[in-house]
Amino acid sequence: MRKGGSCFPDALSYACSKKPDVVIDIATLTGACVVALGHRVSAVMTNTPKLFSAIKDAGESAGEKFWELPLEKEYREDVKSKIADVQNIGKRRGEAGTIIGGLFLQEFVDERPWAHLDIAGPSWTDSDLPYCPTGGTGHPVRTLLHYIENL
Repeated sequence: MRKGGSCFPDALSYACSKKPDVVIDIATLTGACVVALGHRVSAVMTNTPKLFSAIKDAGESAGEKFWELPLEKEYREDVKSKIADVQNIGKRRGEAGTIIGGLFLQEFVDERPWAHLDIAGPSWTDSDLPYCPTGGTGHPVRTLLHYIENL
């Protein structure tokens, strides 16, 4: 394990070690994302603005919604740890939780073009939607298919 204490950062480090053109990770990372964007919009954090544009465009084609949150450099101090290289939660519990999660993950991508999709809200629905029944929605599979088709 390079940094951190869970398999998610290890998977990012391993993926980047293979030198892909782009890394897109997907997780129901933070409940803070649901507070900020609700159950119909996923957060995107990226170190590559063109990648956000491509994901947003693919999402619009697929009928899935995405909103970019900034990887605010001033919040980087919140992932510093006295014990480990980085910590996966901010110093002030709940404040900027999704952004802090994105900054934590960014530590493991070695400046490779990367985007994190926090699908905590849209990954599940408690009511039938026009495109899926109650339960897991499959969000953002349709977006990723459109993204790949557009490459």
